[in-house]
Amino acid sequence: MKKDNKKIITLSFVLAAFLTAFVIDVLMETLSAASGTVARALSMDAVAHGLPMIAGLSCFIALQFNSKVVTWADEVVTEISRVVWPSHKDTTAMTIVVCIMLLVAGFSLGIMDFLSNFVVSALVR
Repeated sequence: MKKDNKKIITLSFVLAAFLTAFVIDVLMETLSAASGTVARALSMDAVAHGLPMIAGLSCFIALQFNSKVVTWADEVVTEISRVVWPSHKDTTAMTIVVCIMLLVAGFSLGIMDFLSNFVVSALVR
């Protein structure tokens, strides 16, 4: 495993831990609105702040010290580094093509909608 990959993997695991803590915090806030018991528990700082931190730390430890997960993450980083990304010029050209096609499709559908509305209105009268 390259040293650069190790830094990227550790940063990814830290971000996963923060995300886990955030999700636990949001879930506890949501449950506190629905349940008085959870609301009372969240009034204690140890529960309100400790539980998300414990969950995030547990997530980080579980990811960082699991050799299969670290191996998988190293393979992912290695494969991502091999991807050939399009140049700025190619990306701009493809974006312009997509925008033009959207305008053409929207205009075509608008005309078909207008014509079908006209035909149905003529048939209903």
